[in-house]
Amino acid sequence: MTERVAVFLDYQNVHLSGHGLFEAYGTPLYSCVPEPAKIADMIAKRRGRPSEAVAVRVYRGRPDPNHQPTPAAANDAQAARWQRDARVHMVRRQLNYRGWPDRPPQEKGIDVAIAVDLIHLALRGQYDALVLFSSDTDLLPAVETIKNLRLGHVEVACWSGHKPLRIARTNLPYCHFLNEDCWLEIVDDWTGKI
Repeated sequence: MTERVAVFLDYQNVHLSGHGLFEAYGTPLYSCVPEPAKIADMIAKRRGRPSEAVAVRVYRGRPDPNHQPTPAAANDAQAARWQRDARVHMVRRQLNYRGWPDRPPQEKGIDVAIAVDLIHLALRGQYDALVLFSSDTDLLPAVETIKNLRLGHVEVACWSGHKPLRIARTNLPYCHFLNEDCWLEIVDDWTGKI
């Protein structure tokens, strides 16, 4: 029987950490944009049992077009393109511009949104496995809650070269380590598309 997998992408973490590991210094972020559905399908194929990525949940900040019109337009275009795949669900929250332009804008509420959705969907029990792609330790309490309360099966993913999320003093949950070849398979060049 094929297992139904939901993949949760902490998008900025996935993009920035992959870019930092696998791209040459100075490479623009827009020239190597990870494609969420490709990531989810790759993870599902790597599992030890027949699996299908049936849900792809993407959590991402959205630039304010009044402050950053081109990045906002790119963010909107990417969301529209990715959601053509019915499996993809975007959760976008407006970036916080406190200190702008001296300080870059910050994501606010993304980690909380991921944690709440992870636990909510674990409680619903509609998936055989939940896979969180992030190296952000702020998300570890949600993973621990799902494991400790036996709400469902949870796995994590990260880029090779980053430390995976782990429950203290264990090798749990299982981690899918994706390498540079994986990165090259899932990125899309958005140069000149906006």
